[in-house]
Amino acid sequence: MSGSKVPGLTGVKRKRESNKVERPRIKSKTRRKSPSAEETDPQAEIQHLEAQVLESRRHYNNIATLLQKSKNQDPEDEASILAAVALCRVFARLLSTNDMVKSRGMAASEVVIVQWLKERYREYQDVLLDHYLRGEHASTQSVALTLLMRLVKEESKTEQEYNWKHGPFSRIVEAVLMLPEDNSTKEEFVEKYFKQFDDIRFHTFKAVKNFLSTDLGNEAEQLVSSNSLALLLALETVPASKDDIQNFFTGSKKQSKSLLSLKTYKSQAQEAWLATLKCGISKEQRKSILSVFSNQIAPWFQQPEMLMDFLTDSYDTGGGTSLLALSGLYYLMSERNLDYPSFYYKLYTLLDDGLLHSKYRSRFFRLMDTFMSSTHLPAALVASFIKRFARLALHGPPAGIVVVIPWMYNMFKRHPACTFMMHRETRDPEAKKELEEEGMDDPFNMDEQDPMLTDAIESSLWEIETLQSHYHPNVATLAKIISQQFTKRSYNLEDFLDHSYNAVCVYVLSMLHYI
Repeated sequence: MSGSKVPGLTGVKRKRESNKVERPRIKSKTRRKSPSAEETDPQAEIQHLEAQVLESRRHYNNIATLLQKSKNQDPEDEASILAAVALCRVFARLLSTNDMVKSRGMAASEVVIVQWLKERYREYQDVLLDHYLRGEHASTQSVALTLLMRLVKEESKTEQEYNWKHGPFSRIVEAVLMLPEDNSTKEEFVEKYFKQFDDIRFHTFKAVKNFLSTDLGNEAEQLVSSNSLALLLALETVPASKDDIQNFFTGSKKQSKSLLSLKTYKSQAQEAWLATLKCGISKEQRKSILSVFSNQIAPWFQQPEMLMDFLTDSYDTGGGTSLLALSGLYYLMSERNLDYPSFYYKLYTLLDDGLLHSKYRSRFFRLMDTFMSSTHLPAALVASFIKRFARLALHGPPAGIVVVIPWMYNMFKRHPACTFMMHRETRDPEAKKELEEEGMDDPFNMDEQDPMLTDAIESSLWEIETLQSHYHPNVATLAKIISQQFTKRSYNLEDFLDHSYNAVCVYVLSMLHYI
């Protein structure tokens, strides 16, 4: 029990009681007030108990007294926090001097004392974890996290290679994952430890994977997976080589081989990500993942094909999520040589009536500029995208049209085989006369979802000529660049994105002045 005395030390304490007979000799008022003042000052009392423990083994029973004080659940009681901090210093000292380690030839009485100290040490960890870190008060949670991580550091200093399995670290991670989503202590763990130290990251990955593999219940599992996701998304960089794994929190002289292996390091991160994704995520969380997929998530994976199901499921969600999912798929295709034949088919189906009105319009065109950058794309496919955007521009807002037209210009410069869509001359006199009298149906099939089957390459961009008569003069002026000589190499789409309509049009007019 926590209040039990250290076996073998009680006889020593009785001998000290013989000194009490000397106390009546002191009669001064100062000496009478000193003990009473010490009793009413919790800080002085706790410092006195701590000093006695550090001074002599005969006072080890003070550890039990400090433990009892630290268990007080009243957040206004300063003594509980002071006792917890004092115990951290006490156990740090005991760890550094190996007073809690059994050795060969140790006397039976000494073994009993070591065992008692180990039990109190485990009890102290339970107090920090269960009473403080899992408590309701942010101030005590922060203190508990600091003290627990101090214990991890002190434990590691006493070992050649720190044994993470038997230390408190995995329990610390589990407690952090169970904190409310907006908890400041969780952010403190991320900023001070998880993002800073490679060994903390490595073993946090392992703890996350193991914790999510247990039966937590639906409500707890959602909380843990949400906190795990926030934890993993906080990592903005991925180590490129084992030389990047060199910042360690623990003080061991030797680090494990698995930690120093880049392959194993990434494998642990991969397992943590998979365990988190399997627990289920919300629509907003899915968007958060997809928006940083290429830079912060995919590089951790040794087997990128494991992410295909997640990306295809994300595409089926629709809206901006579908676009972000295609961005991830494009990364796997271009960087990891993943085969996905239906990529451009799925991309083409996203070009609907609401696209130019969407709040994701700027992001879409940035990605489109990347997706269509290859000069090896079939002319029929590129023509379908150009023609469909031209048709959508007829009903689009002016701020959307001023992005579509420069994008088309760049596509024509990049894919010259499509340029005759701007002007197709009919040389047969009879056919020309028939067209002038009766006109013709546009061969482009707007309802066809396969961009290779729309017959856009057989059509023309009459929509752009229509836009040259747009009600807004700035849009009409910009549309005329398709009818002029292509002397400009290309347009920078960023000049047309993320601006108000008026600002864009001012830029357009100033730009056209120099063409």
